[in-house]
Amino acid sequence: MGNAELSAKARTVLEAARDVFLTHGFSAATTDMIQREAGVSKSTVYAHYPNKEALFVAVIEAECAVFAATLRGMEPRPGRLREVLTALAGAYLDIVLSPTGLALFRVVVAEAPRFPDLARTFYLAGPQVIANVVADHLAVAMASDEVDLAEVGREAAANLFINLVRAGPQLQCLTHPGASPSAAQMDQWTNEAVSTFMRAYGRDGGQAASERARGRAARTKAK
Repeated sequence: MGNAELSAKARTVLEAARDVFLTHGFSAATTDMIQREAGVSKSTVYAHYPNKEALFVAVIEAECAVFAATLRGMEPRPGRLREVLTALAGAYLDIVLSPTGLALFRVVVAEAPRFPDLARTFYLAGPQVIANVVADHLAVAMASDEVDLAEVGREAAANLFINLVRAGPQLQCLTHPGASPSAAQMDQWTNEAVSTFMRAYGRDGGQAASERARGRAARTKAK
């Protein structure tokens, strides 16, 4: 059942569960806490979600659906892969480095050893969906001969790209919880990921990089 199809009571319970889980973690959260946060009876909670695990799965799926919808809304642009990847990377960083994105990741990873099925749900509803979106855009780029993915394949290339985008920035934010990256830092991370990917797989990646380098050298010399 999609979030838009939830009854008002079920949505209230789900939003309360989201706040409780992201604040306290799955293990420390209780249905009593969720009930109080939602302002409903315990019977109302159980009428919509049979147990805490079902609630957590619903929270994961709802949050990941919101995240994925942002990227799914981006239209393909044949012949403009660099622009597409830049837009995808920027949107993905906004998601994974948001307070909600970081909190959800922390909770899922912390609970993964005890609740591997919940972690798998997160992976399939979140990172895997994002990788599929990127892979669809890469299919368009392959058709317009913008990339050469013969050695790695489209799906592997999509996963490589989202890991280029996410890995370093996410680790920095997870290990520096009091810090918030600036817009300039976000742009730098985005450009580094896109440039690295295009150098590796873009048909004109190496040539474009060389032309930019020559341009910078010419401007420096002119000064």
